[in-house]
Amino acid sequence: MFKKFLELPRIHKRLISVSVDAVALSFSLWASFALRLEDSLWLPSKGQFLVCLISIVLTLAGFVRLGLYRAVVRYMSDRAFLTIVLGVVISALALIVLGYVFQVLVPRSVPLIYAALAFIFVGGSRMSVRMLVQHSFNTGKEWVAIVGAGQTGAQLAKALQQGTEYHPVVFIGLSPANHKALIAGLPVFALSHLEDAVRTHGVKRLLLALDADEKVDRRKLLNQLETLKLPVQTVPSMSELVAGQARINDIRDLELEDLLGRDPVRPDNAQVAASLYGKAVMVTGAGGSIGSELCRQIIHHRPRVLVLFEQSEFSLYAIERELQAINRIDGLDVEIHPLLGSVVHRRRCEMVMRSFGIQTVYHAAAYKHVPLVEHNVIEGVQNNVFGTLHAAEAAIATGVERFVLISTDKAVRPTNVMGASKRMAELVLQGLAQRQSKTIFSMVRFGNVLGSSGSVVPLFRDQIRDGGPITVTHKDIIRYFMTIPEASQLVLQAGSMGRGGEVFVLDMGEPVKIADLARKMIHLMGLMEKTPEQPEGDIEVVFTGLRPGEKLYEELLIGDDPQGTSHPRIMMAREVSMLWEELEVVLNKLSRASQDFDCRLIVDTLKKAPTGFAPNGDVADLVWCNGKQIGPLDGESTGKVHRLPVQ
Repeated sequence: MFKKFLELPRIHKRLISVSVDAVALSFSLWASFALRLEDSLWLPSKGQFLVCLISIVLTLAGFVRLGLYRAVVRYMSDRAFLTIVLGVVISALALIVLGYVFQVLVPRSVPLIYAALAFIFVGGSRMSVRMLVQHSFNTGKEWVAIVGAGQTGAQLAKALQQGTEYHPVVFIGLSPANHKALIAGLPVFALSHLEDAVRTHGVKRLLLALDADEKVDRRKLLNQLETLKLPVQTVPSMSELVAGQARINDIRDLELEDLLGRDPVRPDNAQVAASLYGKAVMVTGAGGSIGSELCRQIIHHRPRVLVLFEQSEFSLYAIERELQAINRIDGLDVEIHPLLGSVVHRRRCEMVMRSFGIQTVYHAAAYKHVPLVEHNVIEGVQNNVFGTLHAAEAAIATGVERFVLISTDKAVRPTNVMGASKRMAELVLQGLAQRQSKTIFSMVRFGNVLGSSGSVVPLFRDQIRDGGPITVTHKDIIRYFMTIPEASQLVLQAGSMGRGGEVFVLDMGEPVKIADLARKMIHLMGLMEKTPEQPEGDIEVVFTGLRPGEKLYEELLIGDDPQGTSHPRIMMAREVSMLWEELEVVLNKLSRASQDFDCRLIVDTLKKAPTGFAPNGDVADLVWCNGKQIGPLDGESTGKVHRLPVQ
């Protein structure tokens, strides 16, 4: 019956509302006179009947004029109840005036009693309907607890009550003082009573809604929530809400920084802004994970020109479209130029830098996936080593002021070609920094980036959603982690701090054990790990063995004596460098080996250079292994670095 009422056309619902209000007002008027005169059988005189009838008609007309019947009952706000109060007050005043005009007996207390009764019946009828509607809408919803009893949590509860997926039943407050309080009609349980709240209210999911300024140990909080074996999700950050990029009820999986459980790195925005404002900036690899985030952050510092240099057509299209939208919406007035090209093409790099008067280059273009570079040795060296060399020499030739290389912790005592090639790229920039003083070269070295292409977190999440198993290479493997925004902020910060040839590294806190991260994700998605002791579990963790070139532990420093900087979380490594004359000999050998397609010679050359390269297996290049040794394809190389093939 009630469902049929909800399905009626809106005009019919409005007529029903008017009829109900007419009855409620009539009863309120009769009851106010009966109560005042203490006569339960009171009947109005002709004059009193006329006054009451006109009062009811005027009241209904007032409700119509005030828009009460346009309000959807299930979404009624405080404003609707203020409308009822105003309408009832007008009705009571009309009763007084009409009694005076028609000289009809209307005791002074009757309008007051009438106003109170009318508000109770008119407002109460709507409250009752709203409760019934919400109850019917809550049927089939998943019952959830909101962790965080602040403003964000209250907003989330209100939004979910109007939605169709989740029904909030309890708050989990982080302050013991809020225990047993009521917020938005929901009880609040202290964190120490978490299990009782979940059990008592039949909670099936936990939603994190922490205020931005709330002091909380996220790692400790997640460890407590993890024990419940319930799905844990979160709401968008306040910055996304303010920017209109998300709504409060856009529930999503835990943020990557939540999984890290530590405070993000904060840059010195004033110093970064001073190094970018009004400048011509170029980002190589602009469509990649790090490159694209660098562009997003750079554009907000309002450079004069931002050149996006990328070899992937689709990636370049995607980041250019996104940045143009930011540029337009925020009114930044930055010239954005999307350019296709590869850093291995020296002349292309030089023409781009010269044409746009580039002052700062952030070199993020690189092959970074360890097994893929291990299987494609020639391309890895060409892109990571000679791509860096060509881009850096183009920067010198065109008078670029600053050149910042995005490096990796895998460049420290590398066991794979990717890491060795990135360490070689560092040596190239250190050598060029010694050879000249016009361009300031600096390097930023950091660990694994969560959320980037190839990151373990989205991989694990997909594996869990597919029913498992989660694949981890080794039970003891550990990694340092940071988020893409953190990595990009560090690059910008270091770029503004560099004086020439420095290698900057980040204090990234404690390393993360990958197997523990996988188990944490299983638990926080409300599932159980499947083990021999728990064969009824949901997701199994399978160890597949280390891949070619992979090692158990990553490091950020080669030496043991890092130097501090003006930023408390950024250190400067004291690393071995090479004279340019020595470096030129190594580069010539790598060039000849690349042209001869001699992967073994490339590996041997990288081992003999001061890279610390110690491969943990034989050459794994797929073409080398299948085609064996192949002679020179285009004749002998010249043996000169400045004559390396360029396009």
